Formats: sequence, structure tokens, C-alpha cells
Amino acid sequence: MKKMIAAVLAAASCASIAQAQAQAQQAPMPTTPSAATPTAAQPLPTFTLDQAVLAAGGAAPSNTAAAAAIEAAQAGRSVAGLRPNPTFQGQVENVVGSGPYRGLRSAETTVGVAIPIELGGKRSARVAVAGAQLSRAQLQAAIAAADIRVQVTQLYVEAVAAERRLATARDQARIAAEVLRGAGVRVQAGRASPLEQQRADVARINADANVERLARLAEAARTNLARRIGRPIDGALDAGLLDRLPAATFGPVAPPSAQGTLALAAADADLAIADAGIRLARANRVPDINVGPALRRLEATNDTAAVFAISIPIPVFNNGRAAIAQATAERTRAEAVRRVTALDVEQAITDAEAEVANAATSARAAAGPALAAAQEAARIARIGYREGKFGQLDLLDAERTLSETRVTAIDALANYQNARARLERLTAPAPDLQGD
Repeated sequence: MKKMIAAVLAAASCASIAQAQAQAQQAPMPTTPSAATPTAAQPLPTFTLDQAVLAAGGAAPSNTAAAAAIEAAQAGRSVAGLRPNPTFQGQVENVVGSGPYRGLRSAETTVGVAIPIELGGKRSARVAVAGAQLSRAQLQAAIAAADIRVQVTQLYVEAVAAERRLATARDQARIAAEVLRGAGVRVQAGRASPLEQQRADVARINADANVERLARLAEAARTNLARRIGRPIDGALDAGLLDRLPAATFGPVAPPSAQGTLALAAADADLAIADAGIRLARANRVPDINVGPALRRLEATNDTAAVFAISIPIPVFNNGRAAIAQATAERTRAEAVRRVTALDVEQAITDAEAEVANAATSARAAAGPALAAAQEAARIARIGYREGKFGQLDLLDAERTLSETRVTAIDALANYQNARARLERLTAPAPDLQGD
């Protein structure tokens, strides 16, 4: 009997491999009707992945933080373009002395302003630093949006996969109940021992427990997705998302490049900030001058005279060289980090591309020939069991193999979608910030 079952399963596997796509179309994997499944009378629209990403973007704290950072950087650029404020000055001389300077009789009162004049291009250098910081903040907002998309995609894929696992478990529970009923009929007819009915009952109990367990996981996955997007999910999820696989490709693959990616653009922005910092440090070495026009009133003669003062700081203790050295070191660090980032990104893209290709291969095999072969083997085992040609253990083994193959196919499809999302995150293009 064992040899006959092995021969039947091998024949079914070979036949199903040749007819995998046709059988997959005839027997698609079941999907789970959620609590919000649309009815035939009043269908609800499908809640797609793009809608989930859009909803999550409006509710994500990271987007709020990124927007606030951009606003702060814009304000910082405005502040950098402002000129220094003038200083009001007041001075009284020749008072409270002796002789003719006793009291206020010979007082000289001077009132004026000190106007600082920046030299060396300090204002434009400050604006350049602030502009580079604004570009970095805008890139950080794009990075936050890309991170949100991959996070929501993973939660969405997990929710769809959890619902499909639940549908598979319910189907297996239904089959287990049918096997139990068939075993009862065989026992009552005296064609099988009560042990066969007990084994079928154990399989049915385990199948029901598995449905209960997977129902909790499906509800948790849906709740986590709803929490991430900030609102309840209306309608069913896009169950067909898992089945979207690329066509098999062969041939050499172009080497990955980090150019244009978000990670490298962020490193370039940090390098631009460091370059602007060197320019600002050099500009700060040039001393500023303070011009002080004023009016002086002489108490003794009640006359008024103009006063003009000019002051220039002497760079004795702080000549700006240390600041330039610090800015230069920061620039060297930023350049080294950029080179490391380019290498890391290219390596990560290479690994991600291999992961995506392998996941696609596994998904095509698990959801195609392997699943079709398991379905055909289970169908033959059911027919043979009803006709008394196969034993119950053979049927339970075929059903268990089918259940495991279905779960393996779901996991493989979910792994591919998650791997593809991670690759898209790594290769996400940087936004065009020209003119900012």
C-alpha cells in the first residue's frame, strides 16, 4: 500500500508540474473575508496599499517631525539673511568733578548709534549654511516618507497573508470535519475500527484550534495596520497583492549604483553643509567694523557738535584659525562618511536584489508547481479513501502536506513582497531640490 501511495503521489507531482499554471487558475488560493468584507448587495471598495500609505503619511509622527524640521530650517535661512542690529549709545562726560567740573555745569552729553558693518561675506556664508541645512531637512522628509511606505507595506502584506492563512486553515478545518464524518460512517458500517474515527476527531480538533489561533493573528495584523494609518480600515484588503510576481528573468545583471538614492543624497547634503561651514569660518576671520555717528551737547556753552566713531576688533586671542580647522575636520569626516555610505548602499542593493530574485523564485515554485502537486495528491487521496483504496493515514498525510504547502506558498509570496519593498526603499530616488 505504501508503495502504491508513493507512486500515485509521484505521478500527481509530475502531472501537476506540467499543468501548474492551468491548475492555479482553476483553483486559486482562498482569501479571507474580513469583518468588513463587502456583501453582494452593497459592495465596499477595496482598501489598497496606496490608500494605506497615503493615510499613514498624514498620521505619522515622523512626517510631522520632518515638516517641523523643514519649517525650522526655513526660519533659520531667514534669520541667516538678517543684518546685525544697531546699538544705541549714550555717554555723559565731565560731571561730578572739582572746580569748574563740579555738578553738571561742564557736562558733555553724547547720544548716538553704533552700526555694525559685516565684512568678508559673512551674511552670504550664513545664508549658504542655512540653505544647505534646509536641503538636508527636505531630504530627511523624503527619507521619512520612504520609511513610512516600507513600514506600511510590510504591515499590509502581513495582514493580507494572515487573512489568507486563516482562509487556508478554515478550508482545512472543513476538510477535517468531512473526514471525521466519513470515518464515522465507515465505523458504523463496520468497515473501519473506532481508532480511525478517533484519529479523525483529533485532526478535526487540531484544525479548529488552528483556525482560532490564526483568527487572532489575522485580527492583530489588521489592528496593527489600522493603528499605523491612524484610522479604521473600511472594506477588504487587496488579497491579490501577494500573487503579483514578476516574470522570470535570466542573464547578467547590471551592477548597482548608489547614485540618486536617498541615502547618498543625504550624505551629499551633509558634505554640502560642511563645505558651507568652511566658507563661514573663513568669513568670520575678517573683523567687522562698528561705525558710530552721534551728537554731543556741551552744557557750558549750550552748543551741539557731531561725533563720529569707528571701532575694529583686534584678533589677538581668537584669530579664527581654530574654527577653520574644526570646519575642515568636519568636512573631512563628512566626505569619508559619504564614501562609506556609497559602498554600504551598493552592497545593500546587491543583497536586496539577490533576496528579491530568490524570493520570487521560491514564490513561483511554492505557489505554482508545488502547490498544484499537493492539491492533486490530496484530491487523489480523498477519492481513494472514499472508495476504500487508501487508508486513513494516507489521507491525513496528504491533507497535512497540502496544508503545509499552502502555508509555505503564502509565506513565500509574503517574503517576496516584503523583499521587494525593502529594495524599493534602498533605491528610492532623491527628490529634486533645485531652486530651494
